[in-house]
Amino acid sequence: MGLVAIIGGTGLSQIDGFKITETRSVATPYGDPSHHFEIGRYADHPIVFLARHGNPHHIPPHMINYRANLWALKDLGVESIIAVNAVGGIRTDLQLAEVVICDQIIDYTAGREHTFFEDRIEHIDFTFPYDPDLCQQLAAAARQLSASMQEFRFSATGVYGCTQGPRLETAAEIRRLSADGCDVVGMTGMPEASLAAELGIRYSGLSLVINKAAGLDNQSISLDQLQAVLDEGMGRIVELLKIALKTLA
Repeated sequence: MGLVAIIGGTGLSQIDGFKITETRSVATPYGDPSHHFEIGRYADHPIVFLARHGNPHHIPPHMINYRANLWALKDLGVESIIAVNAVGGIRTDLQLAEVVICDQIIDYTAGREHTFFEDRIEHIDFTFPYDPDLCQQLAAAARQLSASMQEFRFSATGVYGCTQGPRLETAAEIRRLSADGCDVVGMTGMPEASLAAELGIRYSGLSLVINKAAGLDNQSISLDQLQAVLDEGMGRIVELLKIALKTLA
């Protein structure tokens, strides 16, 4: 898969055990990326790491410079991306701290700079927004982790509904997303996925369920609970990444 980038979302601004050999700032025609890029080895595989929200975490989803982030990754020679996202679970069988390897996405965002093709007509094939081969390799790694970690749960398919943010959704909006076929809801999946496609970068995602989406358990969403699940679940994500990168190598 060549050089792999990991884009860390909420709860993953650094990776324990990642041996950083270089930090690099990359200038782009679209402005500054979210943070400098950390280059090195993890699980004996060369990777580039980017904290999507900056480090420390401070950039809200609707203000992320997605074009600068993806352009810079292409400039660094990245061929594959594993994007980590914290999401709300819509599908009823999803449990807290479960990892969903999404294979489809529905975009509900508005006003984001979502294309590199502003000066010409260019239509990309976006039938499969997540690279099928990369998703299958992530699923194989998840099955391996599940065999050794009983509490680890994952779903090998799912539809990611991307909302604008930064607020969380209403119960009625979640009912609409559910009717549309969304399994999880987040705020950062688009235009990240489509920009990667425009640049010819393989793109996949690991979505960590940190709460039941609005209205599904008749309770308000507790931010303290979100943090507790993040702390637990991101540890599992890191272990999954370790296995996946060995598979890719």
